[in-house]
Amino acid sequence: MSIPIRDSNVQLLATIAATLQQEYVSTGVDPWLQSPFAWIRTLRSRRIGKVGEQLVSEWCEANGFKVTRSPDTEADRLIGGRRVEIKFSTLWDSGVYKFQQIRDQNYEYVVCLGISPFDAHCWIIPKS
Repeated sequence: MSIPIRDSNVQLLATIAATLQQEYVSTGVDPWLQSPFAWIRTLRSRRIGKVGEQLVSEWCEANGFKVTRSPDTEADRLIGGRRVEIKFSTLWDSGVYKFQQIRDQNYEYVVCLGISPFDAHCWIIPKS
């Protein structure tokens, strides 16, 4: 149910706004709309990184790897006895993943997990 606009100037502004909407709002279907991962994109970047660490950790545990927190801040986890830094990205609008803030710290591998609306990609990269 729409509320009628009585003021002619407000009606004019509403008409103009409806016309302008096409320039500012994508009319395409949001690929994340029905995605089981859509909620992740609503979080702040620091929390998104934590979710990424949890996804990798729990996935590894479910596949038989022993996973523990790193005893220091130089790595995120110990996975199968290896020091691992975990980086996470959701798919950007440009169609790529961006894994940021990869620093020279004390880890053996970087696990880069990328999540798109209905797919996942993972790279395990030796620090060397």
